[in-house]
Amino acid sequence: MVSLQEQLMKAGLVDKKKVKVANQEKSKQQKIERRTGVTSVNESREAALEAQRQQAERARALNAERDAAAAQKAVQAQIAQMVQVNRQSKGKGDIAYNFTIGTKVERIHVSEAVRGHLVAGRLSIVELNGAFELVPRVIAEKIAERAPERVVRVNKVEAVAGEDDPYKDFKIPDDFDW
Repeated sequence: MVSLQEQLMKAGLVDKKKVKVANQEKSKQQKIERRTGVTSVNESREAALEAQRQQAERARALNAERDAAAAQKAVQAQIAQMVQVNRQSKGKGDIAYNFTIGTKVERIHVSEAVRGHLVAGRLSIVELNGAFELVPRVIAEKIAERAPERVVRVNKVEAVAGEDDPYKDFKIPDDFDW
């Protein structure tokens, strides 16, 4: 293999004097390093190492973004599967059930039995692909662990009224609709 010096001399970019001066400078630098024990800093090598470190950092950041996107996609697939498997029927849809999402009021039509389950907290409303689905409360809690913004409505089961409840003697009418 032909050395770089020889290639540069053949191309006419350097002459023998310049090669000789460069070799002398290199040997002087090596002598000084041996005597003092201090190595000289090679700027081009340091620049190459820094560029390599920056490239590795960019690669790590891109891999982290890719992994986060894949994890988010997997969570969305899990949620969709849980909703599809545990979806409950809304019934004939003769009663409107109103609920809020942020500041917007939405409405779904459910049967009387489903409305009772919603009010009692046994069923919950979950958003999936722009549609509202009814799932059991346990499934809604699992979905809320993964993506709380998907769970629209979960009614908490209220504790049984104790002896100190001031309204225990007042019954709520059956036909009372919120």
